[in-house]
Amino acid sequence: KDPLIFAISVALIFVFTTMVFLVYDWAVQRRQWMIIRAARKTQAIVSSLFPKNVQDRIMKDVDEEVNREANGPLITRGNRTKDQLQNFLKGKEATTDGVEGEGAKRSKPIADLFPEATIIFADIVGFTAWSSTREPSQVFQLLETIYHVFDEIANRRRVFKVETVGDCYVAVAGLPEPRKDHAIVMARFARDCLMQFTSTVKAMVVELGPDTEELGVRIGLHSGPVTAGVLRGERARFQLFGDTVNTTARMESTGIPNKIHVSQETADLLAAAGKSQWLRTRKEKVVAKGKGELQTYWLYFTGENGT
Repeated sequence: KDPLIFAISVALIFVFTTMVFLVYDWAVQRRQWMIIRAARKTQAIVSSLFPKNVQDRIMKDVDEEVNREANGPLITRGNRTKDQLQNFLKGKEATTDGVEGEGAKRSKPIADLFPEATIIFADIVGFTAWSSTREPSQVFQLLETIYHVFDEIANRRRVFKVETVGDCYVAVAGLPEPRKDHAIVMARFARDCLMQFTSTVKAMVVELGPDTEELGVRIGLHSGPVTAGVLRGERARFQLFGDTVNTTARMESTGIPNKIHVSQETADLLAAAGKSQWLRTRKEKVVAKGKGELQTYWLYFTGENGT
């Protein structure tokens, strides 16, 4: 009945209610910020692993799954993006509510056949013996430096780096964006990598020892159809499959250090593009499993900068 007590009570209730709303709003904002940060981190991971058009297809599939939960709270839907992405990349079966098990549907893999592409395998010759006498940090310093140089050339030439397997660098031209000049682009990429490799190992002699300059790079190129896509699992990756990959590996393994070894198919494409002056016939033929003897070529560059 006392007006003062009543007014104080109302004021305290108002302050308490305001504080509750402020705390709730802060919690919501913090939760949303965490979701945005996780989404950006996830996007960065996807961007580092897959080519642009594959990224778009992955995120489209994930968004479709998340949008099926449109009736749920915004925060819940946002948090589900990461879960759906992880399920997709691991190839797990999941229902729209994220529960695996009976009634679940496996998402369709992302894979395509590219009828025209050129692949490169570039292997560091002498690396095993060299690395056996070096500290682990020196081994990684060499690989990181060389691969960084190759990556910069790939970005400039619009060549897609697939992976590095030990001391072997694998890249492809003609996918994920098809292009008619894939053989020429890859030939120039190989030339640039060879020249930059030589200058890079010479520059690292002071840090890594005099025998670093003795390292070489053996390069093989082959052109043909390639099956490519996202191989899902615990460590999802964009991978290449098919006979073209195997033949490229054969071109590399039967090559000579500091030379670019190309198959008949790649040579035919270069000749058809008016680049026959780049080719020198290899005298001895290469024996490939399941293919017999193959005529191959050495790649030289005349009329352009480089050797």
